Amino acid sequence: MLLTFDCYGTLIDWETGIRDAVHAAYPASRAMDDAVLGSEFHAIQNRLKTDAYRAYRSLLAEVTSELAAAHGWDGSPALAASVPESVPSWRPFADTNRALVRLRSAGMGLGILSNIDDDLLAGTLEHLEVEFDHLGTAARLRSYKPASAHFELGELWAESDGGRWLHVAQSLFHDIVPATRLGVDSVWVNRQAERLSSEARPVYEAPDLESAAEWILSLDPAPQR
Repeated sequence: MLLTFDCYGTLIDWETGIRDAVHAAYPASRAMDDAVLGSEFHAIQNRLKTDAYRAYRSLLAEVTSELAAAHGWDGSPALAASVPESVPSWRPFADTNRALVRLRSAGMGLGILSNIDDDLLAGTLEHLEVEFDHLGTAARLRSYKPASAHFELGELWAESDGGRWLHVAQSLFHDIVPATRLGVDSVWVNRQAERLSSEARPVYEAPDLESAAEWILSLDPAPQR
């Protein structure tokens, strides 16, 4: 079986990474409610991702600049750039490595399908305790999820591996909804206790990655690489 993972938000604590980076760059942001800060950041990012492709580092700096302008914070480009530069320091969720090690030990093929730059992902991989068979990034594909290029690449990997493919992710917008639209089986890691939208039909919903791994390992027949 091939398992592909969204990285930031699923394996890596994206929310904490963004919050801490924005707080470090703009001390005034500490007065904001964390949920409001995250919601505003997501909304700006999702809107800007519909524009022409540019490196995620540039996109993240652009999002940060727009957020800062909206709140009257310092408009220095260097401060905005410090947010994407922090990405390699962002940490995995507490259950990430335990789940990945169990899945790898069971013989699963592992891949990442992420809206990220290659060099930023390289830093992130140092925090993960398994090697991945496949890496698909926005930098390589010149495209951002929820567009279809990442999933088309996953399908090619699955055909090459010759087994079932499951895409494992937290984001409804970036992963579960487009996977549903494209007929890709997905496992929703609902870390934030969100409501499932009518456009998303994952084959399984789990509250965290360890629970998702437990379910995957229970599938019969046992997966083989």
